[in-house]
Amino acid sequence: MSDLQENLQAVAPSAADTGGVTEDKWRILCVDDEPNILSSLRRLFRQNGYQISVANSGAEGLQMLEGQGFDLVISDMRMPEMDGARFLEQVRKRWPETLRILLTGYADISSTIEAVNKGQIYRYVSKPWDDNDLLLTVRQALDLQKLAREKARLEALTVAQNEELKDLNANLELKVMERTVDLRKAHEKLKTSFMTSIRVFANLIELRGGALSGHSRRVADLARKIANRLQLSPAEGQDIFLAGLLHDIGKIGLSDTLLAKPVSHMGGEELGEYRKHPVKGEQSLMALEDLRGAATIMRSHHERFDGQGYPDGLVGLAIPIGARVLAVANDYDGLQIGILSPRRMSPDDARQLIAEGRGKRYDPQVIDAFLQELGEGKAAPPPGGIPVQPKDLVSGMVLARDLVSRDGVLLLSADYLLDAKLIRQIREFAAAEGNVTVFVRQDVKGGQG
Repeated sequence: MSDLQENLQAVAPSAADTGGVTEDKWRILCVDDEPNILSSLRRLFRQNGYQISVANSGAEGLQMLEGQGFDLVISDMRMPEMDGARFLEQVRKRWPETLRILLTGYADISSTIEAVNKGQIYRYVSKPWDDNDLLLTVRQALDLQKLAREKARLEALTVAQNEELKDLNANLELKVMERTVDLRKAHEKLKTSFMTSIRVFANLIELRGGALSGHSRRVADLARKIANRLQLSPAEGQDIFLAGLLHDIGKIGLSDTLLAKPVSHMGGEELGEYRKHPVKGEQSLMALEDLRGAATIMRSHHERFDGQGYPDGLVGLAIPIGARVLAVANDYDGLQIGILSPRRMSPDDARQLIAEGRGKRYDPQVIDAFLQELGEGKAAPPPGGIPVQPKDLVSGMVLARDLVSRDGVLLLSADYLLDAKLIRQIREFAAAEGNVTVFVRQDVKGGQG
């Protein structure tokens, strides 16, 4: 490790100390067995504003270092008992943040090399020295020290700011809940902040109201089920689910008039503007490394298997598998809520129309998985849990559905375990919002209310 690297690391713990030495109060220790040399060094540095201490031997220098900190040590090479090489080696081991300069004669070149290797000195200065050259060397060394401390200070500040950002992200859902009768205050046991944040982002477009309410959650849920049918990896399934939640985020900038109009009724200019939303959605997530896979899926979820889609005109297997899955789930729900055409289709009619696009608009393999999922879904009992009024909630109940405000804002995620504090917040929320029904799982009985 170089002298600079070692000093940058070692100075980090003291960099945050606001009581540290200011630029004009640098502390220098000079070590030499010749009193006249020490006198010259003391006079030279004091008249230039430095705090100077002197020691007559390496042992005395080490003792002084134990008693107080120094920014820089200047040591003679030839000293009895402990020479400069051994002394500076000890300084490096015990006080690595202290810079080291060696004074040496021309005849000491081999010893100087040893000192450089063992003591990792910043620089050596030949005797007799030039005062201006020595002052410049010290000034450069202390400038390096100053830069190292500033770097450490900025790194510590960055770490602190990153921790603050993590705390803000972890409490993002709580902040939303505080604006809805403080319900978010009781969310210590919510799912991971990452998934919670994604759900909140997905709600942004749904706040515009209309047919989009609940669309993203339904699409994400169906897309994940299709992905499971296709036996995609957990990572792929996660990206598909996230893309389903966020696939309409690029529509935030569209006008209410355009959002309310079915795609089949849009004119050329309107259609051109509308078709920009997959790219805008991808761009909005570009800086988030954990969402890059989802962003790629979002960009391509309007591509067609026959190459007639947008924005890139991809064909067949060139379309990411996640985008092929999301396209089916998105269109199936869109046909039922009137996004694609003014007539809202029944689930059976929508399923039939999707199936007719097999091999043209949609990947045949994905269509097969989609039809299998819907076929088994019809035979299963409808999900949703038992409806319970807020006044009847008791601790230990588990949510069967997301708890969503009248405006479409996610308040509590499904599978959340209710406790007394949170139940109280739900009741306050219900008093402010009006009629609120909470759905709890049928296989979990509550404890004390």
